[in-house]
Amino acid sequence: MFFLKKALDGIRQKVILELMKTYPLIAAVLIICSSGLAWAERMAVNVPIANIRSGPGTKYDIIWKVEKYHPLIIIKKTGAWYRIRDFEQDEGWAHKSLLSDIKTVITKKDKCNVRSGAATSYDILFTIEKGIPFKVLERKGNWVHVQHADGDKGWIHKSLLW
Repeated sequence: MFFLKKALDGIRQKVILELMKTYPLIAAVLIICSSGLAWAERMAVNVPIANIRSGPGTKYDIIWKVEKYHPLIIIKKTGAWYRIRDFEQDEGWAHKSLLSDIKTVITKKDKCNVRSGAATSYDILFTIEKGIPFKVLERKGNWVHVQHADGDKGWIHKSLLW
């Protein structure tokens, strides 16, 4: 029994040493992978209407337009132009002067109730469709106090937002 215990202890030590050699590699891989995620910057349109283009310059076609507070993920920077992705995974290019780092959200569901307070017990002020952007004023639990570019304010449950 003594020899069996010694053999198991030796095997355990070898396994532990091998794991210790592997952990730095795993940590390095995790750091490298997460650094790409950390680079993804979220910005929002800061003008009434922004042109999203097919390439980084005004000579490229306008492929769609977005309104103020529309949130976008920056996936690449080329000079003064940013390659962006929106909540529907559509991609295009926007000039950096059209964007800022204000906190914004956009509705991702059809028929979103905007309420007078941060709970379903509050009155519905209005109902909106998918794709309406808002500036974030405050957060309270699972609720977000928002303001539309036209000045309308209210509370929306975070499950309805991107």
